[in-house]
This record gives sequence, C-alpha cells and structure tokens, in this order.
Amino acid sequence: MTEIHTPRLLLRRWREEDLTAMAEINADPTVMRWIRDGSVLDEEQTADAIERWEEEWDEEGFGLFAVELLGSGELAGFAGLSVPHFLPELSHEVEIGWRLGRPFWGQGYASEAAHAALEFAVQDRNLDRVVSICRPENTASENVMRKLGMGLERETVSPAHGHPLRVYAIDLTEYQG
Repeated sequence: MTEIHTPRLLLRRWREEDLTAMAEINADPTVMRWIRDGSVLDEEQTADAIERWEEEWDEEGFGLFAVELLGSGELAGFAGLSVPHFLPELSHEVEIGWRLGRPFWGQGYASEAAHAALEFAVQDRNLDRVVSICRPENTASENVMRKLGMGLERETVSPAHGHPLRVYAIDLTEYQG
C-alpha cells in the first residue's frame, strides 16, 4: 500500500470509512464552485468517484491519495495524480490536483500535500512532467501551483462546460524539490 508521510499529513489509499467525510466535502458548494460546472456531489456520486480513483491506481500506478491529518486522523480531502480525461487535449498528460474541505483551507495543507504528490511523481513514478488545471478565478489553487514551481503554459476552454481554464506545467527532469 502506498503511503506518504509529511510533517502534518498522511497521504494514503482510500478506505470505506472515508466516504462520509469526502461526501461532506463534495456537498459543499463553496468547495465545488471551481470544479466542473460547480455542482455538488452526493454520497453516491462520491462513492463512484472514489471507486474511479482507486481504479486509476490499479490501471496507471498512480492516483488521488486520501489526505488525512496526522494529529487527529480527520480526512481533509485528496491530493495526487490523475489523467485529465475531462480535457481531451491533455488526456496524454498526468495532472496533479487537490481538493480539501473548507475547515482545512488557509493552513498550508494543500501545498504540503501537493508537494508530497509531486515528489511521488518524480521519485516513485519517474514522470518527466505534470500539469495542473484550474479556472482563472481559482487564485488559491494557482498559488499552490506556483509554490510547486509550475508555470502557466496556456489557456484553454472546458469542452463540457465552456468556461476558461488555465494549464500550468512543470518539467520534472530537473526538479529539485
């Protein structure tokens, strides 16, 4: 089982007991406002998503980690790697992404988890490059991308929803962490 420990977090594979906490995160309109069309997800949709994330681990050898606080054992959300199938022009790439519940915002957890996932991409999966995608209004995620050393590569449009997207990227062949 793949686990990554950071000073404050445990990044790990998903467990059955994670469903309720992740469903609460996905049901928050403020959390979901920059995701797809901004719609919230219910518990069944969250269960389907977790199942897809776990399948990606089996198929690709990477995926989205459940992010747990070491101190309390609370599920804060997710961070990790995935193939961005929602954007066909990038379906040959690997995306680094994250989603945390609002109580965990503004404390550096997203940056800490994303940095650990980036280290995993380089050290464990030998990836040469990763991208990250966000809506232009999502300045908090853009700040995390910049902290990771990613640069704005281009702007595009979501084919499913028609809103603008920004694609950030980093070349990992010379990544120093």
